[in-house]
Amino acid sequence: MLIYLRELGVVGPERADLLTPLGELVEDYREWLVGGRGLAPLTVARYVALAARFLGERVSAVDELGVMDLSGEQVTAFLLRECERLSVDSAKGKVGELRSLLRFLFVRGLIELALGAAVPPVAGWRDTGIPRSVPPADVEQLIASCDRSTLDGARDAAIVLLLARLGIRSIEVARLELADLNWRAGELLVRGKGGREDRLPLPDDVGGALAEYLTVRGRHKSRRVFLTLRAPTRPIRPDLVGDVVRRGCHRAGVAQITPHRLRHALASEMLAQGASLQDISQVLRHQHLSTTAIYAKVDLGRLRQVALPWPGAER
Repeated sequence: MLIYLRELGVVGPERADLLTPLGELVEDYREWLVGGRGLAPLTVARYVALAARFLGERVSAVDELGVMDLSGEQVTAFLLRECERLSVDSAKGKVGELRSLLRFLFVRGLIELALGAAVPPVAGWRDTGIPRSVPPADVEQLIASCDRSTLDGARDAAIVLLLARLGIRSIEVARLELADLNWRAGELLVRGKGGREDRLPLPDDVGGALAEYLTVRGRHKSRRVFLTLRAPTRPIRPDLVGDVVRRGCHRAGVAQITPHRLRHALASEMLAQGASLQDISQVLRHQHLSTTAIYAKVDLGRLRQVALPWPGAER
């Protein structure tokens, strides 16, 4: 509530003179994440929350910042407690958050040793599974389930088409602004990870769905394309994109999927139509081709053609 009121200007910013020494340190860390590393707001919130929890457990009357005599053993003990009930991917996220904090403390001169290297990695193996594909018929049913004559249906159709036809991420959908739509050139500017910007061609059905939604939506002071339906009307959050897909799956009567699965479905369909991994990598905007290589395992028919026979067995 306070965050919302501050955005409206009804409530002023948090006063620095009311912060504790630890609170001031955490705010300094927040500014470093935003200005120094350029992280997204949701990522910053996660990193700051872990920093407050880690240092807050160590604060005492003689150690107002919780950094005194910090050792690798204490870092490892905290991490083991945090990751006790987490999945491998979530645990890897905690490792990254803790390393970032320790790096910041070392740069600021608050700890003598670069303890970021003392954070143990999480055991895990990449690309051990096969991406679960979504049948193209299910994707088309999901798109058709949106009633474009209503505001919510028009918005949901535009969101689902962006996911299914261009493979953009949930956060990229939420960040989309009116200025990113170049109608004359038929292009779409996508604001991706790490401040990266890419221009993608705007397919006819995607552009048509966006135009229909903007016509029904009407004018608004926000320059973001997608807005919430209930007051207070404001730009959507990335997690709402997942809600849109879940509701669409329920209406269409297909298996529940996530927005990222639609990204996988696009890559799998492109591969089935004969597209190369380089082409798929460009559409999905992967920085490294090794990230796209996971989809090579999806085309089992082609893999069977190049697989060597098992010793002693007939091919």
